[in-house]
Amino acid sequence: MSRIPQPQTIADAPAAAQPLLNSVVKQLGSAPNLFRLVATSPQALEGYLSLSGALSKGALPAATRERIALAVAEVNGCDYCLSAHTYLGKNLAKLDDAEIAANRHGTSTDPKADAAVRFAAKVTRDRGHITDADFAAVRLAGYTDAQIIEIVQHVALNSWTNYFNNVFQTDIDFPAVNASAA
Repeated sequence: MSRIPQPQTIADAPAAAQPLLNSVVKQLGSAPNLFRLVATSPQALEGYLSLSGALSKGALPAATRERIALAVAEVNGCDYCLSAHTYLGKNLAKLDDAEIAANRHGTSTDPKADAAVRFAAKVTRDRGHITDADFAAVRLAGYTDAQIIEIVQHVALNSWTNYFNNVFQTDIDFPAVNASAA
């Protein structure tokens, strides 16, 4: 059970958050627990949705974004995000079980994506204190400066949702997946 009360319906959320939650329903078909809990602060929900929306228009493919989310959630030990991104990875990004397992270990079966996932996991584990060799590896794989910035931004966004869910103990509303590392 969540540490704070979660709006059970969109109508139960603060008025300023209701249009934002309705947009989530239009996009995802429902308003998962994370969104309804964040809606307790309409400003936090707006910030989260704005950053997430902006990054969805970035240069990284959706599958790579899901791979990064899985790696970051595993490093941060977030069961909610692992559950959500395993579901999204399989059903939206069409990642197979072997790829999801690799992503959770900070790698990928796709050679180019592997560099991004390794870099994201390293940034997460080392809190941004990477080496010149770490930076060179992601650049050598063909990532542009803009894409590397987006990788770091995805680490930040996913770390925020990981921390949020870990702090507030958001009830998992996806098929449950448990982190093996934290």
